[in-house]
Amino acid sequence: MRRVLAAASIHCRALAHWFIVALAVMVPTGLTAVDTYEVTVERGVPVEMRDGVTLRADIYHPKADGKFPVLLTRTPYDKTGAAHYGLKAAARGYVLIAQDVRGRYASDGDWYPFKYESQDGYDTVEWAAALPYSNGKVGMYGGSYVGATQYLAAIAKPPHLAGICPNYTASNYHDGWTYQDGAFEQWFSESWTTELAENTLSRRIESGGDPFGWSQTLPLWSYPVLEAPSAAKLAPYFTDWLAHPNYDDYWKQWSIEEHYTQIQVPVFSLGAWYDIFLGGTLRNYVRLKNEAGTEAARHGQRLMIYVGGHAGGWNDKKVGAVDFGDKLPFDLEEVTLRWYDSLLKDIGNGVDHEKPVKIFVMGKNDWREEDDWPLARAKATRYYLRSTKPANGLEGGGTLSTTAPAEEKPDQYVYDPNDATPTIGGPLCCESLPSGIGPEDQRPVEGRSDVVVFSSPAFAQATEVTGPISLDLYVSSSAVDTDFTGKLVDVWPSGFAQNLTEGILRLRYRKSQEKPELANPGNVYHISVDLWATSNVFLPGHKLRLEVSSSNFPRFDRNLNTGEDQARGTHMVKATNVIYHDKTRPSALILPIVP
Repeated sequence: MRRVLAAASIHCRALAHWFIVALAVMVPTGLTAVDTYEVTVERGVPVEMRDGVTLRADIYHPKADGKFPVLLTRTPYDKTGAAHYGLKAAARGYVLIAQDVRGRYASDGDWYPFKYESQDGYDTVEWAAALPYSNGKVGMYGGSYVGATQYLAAIAKPPHLAGICPNYTASNYHDGWTYQDGAFEQWFSESWTTELAENTLSRRIESGGDPFGWSQTLPLWSYPVLEAPSAAKLAPYFTDWLAHPNYDDYWKQWSIEEHYTQIQVPVFSLGAWYDIFLGGTLRNYVRLKNEAGTEAARHGQRLMIYVGGHAGGWNDKKVGAVDFGDKLPFDLEEVTLRWYDSLLKDIGNGVDHEKPVKIFVMGKNDWREEDDWPLARAKATRYYLRSTKPANGLEGGGTLSTTAPAEEKPDQYVYDPNDATPTIGGPLCCESLPSGIGPEDQRPVEGRSDVVVFSSPAFAQATEVTGPISLDLYVSSSAVDTDFTGKLVDVWPSGFAQNLTEGILRLRYRKSQEKPELANPGNVYHISVDLWATSNVFLPGHKLRLEVSSSNFPRFDRNLNTGEDQARGTHMVKATNVIYHDKTRPSALILPIVP
C-alpha cells in the first residue's frame, strides 16, 4: 500500500502540470544530424476522440518555421518517459508526440487493454497530421504494449500513417501474449496486470471517496478511510482473459494476424532472442511480406533481432548470466531515427541499400545481415531422441543423434502439479524471478526426475542453428490433459547449460486452439511443440541438449491434469507421461542447421 500511495502522490503532483506550457530548450549535446534545432515542448495537450473522451499528449517540436514529419508514441506507461527521446528527435527535425492512452495517467476514460487502440490510434494519427507544424507524415514507434498500439492503429488504416517501428511486440494477444499454445502465461499476465493496476488504483483514489455516504455508518470506528476496489474492478480484463482460454471472437477482434491485409505501411520490426513476444515479432515480419495490403508495405518490411528485449536492455552486453561481448549493445533511438530519416525525410543514408534482415548470432556473438527470414540456406535437420537407459535427469541415458532409432524403450516421468518443474530464466516479463531472466544455468532443473534430458556428443567444429525450431513428439499420458514442454540448451565445456529457446503445448489444444479436445489416457498422440526460434553457434567442445518435461512454472500455469477449467480448478492429480522414440514413433528435435 505504501508503494501505491507513493505512486498516487507522484501522480497528484503531476496533475498540476497538465496545462499546456511552451518551453524553449537548447539542443542536447552529442547529436549528429545535418540540421539541428532548438526545441519547444507543449505538455498535456488535449485531443478529443470520436466518442468525446479526451486524451493528453506532450509535444516536442522544432522551434522553427516550416513543417516536419511526426513521430508518435502512444503508451500506458506515462508519456513523460519519452522526454529524452522527444528532445533528441525534435532537435533532429521531427515533431515527437507522446500520448497517454485511454484511461492511463493524464488521459481520461477507462483502461482496457487493446479495446480502444484502433479507434484512438486512428484519431490521434489524423490529429497529429493536421497540426500546424506537421507535414502530414506520421510514423509510430515503441515497444511491448506500445508496439500493440502501433499495429492496432495500422489496421485501422489512418490515411496519414506512413510507417510503424514496433519493438518486441506480439502478433496475437491470445497466443504469444496471454497464452502460448494453450498454456496461460501466468507470470507475465499477473505481474503486468499488477503493475497496471497501480495507476488505476491511484486514479480511483484521486477521484475522491464518499464521506457523505459514510457519515451515517455505525459504529464510528468502522469508518473506511480508504475503501479499495476489488481486484476484479481494478482489472476486469484479467478475469476476461481467464474466461476466454480458447482462441475465440473475443481475441480475434484485435488479433493482428486476422488483419494483416489492412496494414498498408512499411514496418520495421525489432525483437530479441529471449523476448517473451519473439514468436509474434518473427510472425509479423514473415506474414506481412506476403499479406500486407499494399506493395509498398509488402516490400517495406525490415527485421532486426538482438539479444534481450524484456529479458534485458539493448545497451548492455550482458543479458542474464551471459556476456555477449562488446558488439551487442546498440543505440535503439538512433536506429529508429535512421530508418525514419530514410522513410519520412528521403535522406539517402544507405538504409535502402541494406539487406532487410539483421540478426545477432549468439555463440559467435556478432551481427549479420540476411536477405530474408527464415534463412533459405538453413537445412532442417532431425536430431532423434534416443536412450539406452532411462533419460530422467542429468545422470540419465538420453542422447540426440541424426541416426533414426530402431527398437527402443520409451522414457517416462511423473508430473506432479504440486511439485512443478520451476522456471529458470528464459523469456519473462515484467519482473525477473529469483532464478533470473534470459539465459541462465539450467542444471538445477536438469537434475529433476520429471525432466528427461537428451544430449549430443560435443561438437568437433562450430555448428550454427539459426531459424525456427520445433519438437516432433510421440507421447501418451495417464491423464485426460497435461502439458509437454521443450527447451533447447547449449552446454558449455564447463558444464554451464545455457537455455536458448523453449516452448509448451497443452495437450487439449493439440489439434486446435479454438476447439480443445481432451485426451484418452494411454493413447499415443503425435504432437508438435513450437520452440519458436534462435540463432546460435555451438562452438567446438559445446553440446546440444534438449529438455522435455510437463511444466515451466510460474512462467506458465500448472496443468492440473484433470481436464477441468484451469482458471477455477483446485483439484490436481499426478500424471505419468511417456515419450516414445522408436522406429514407428521417431520423436525428434528439428533444427535449422546453417552450412
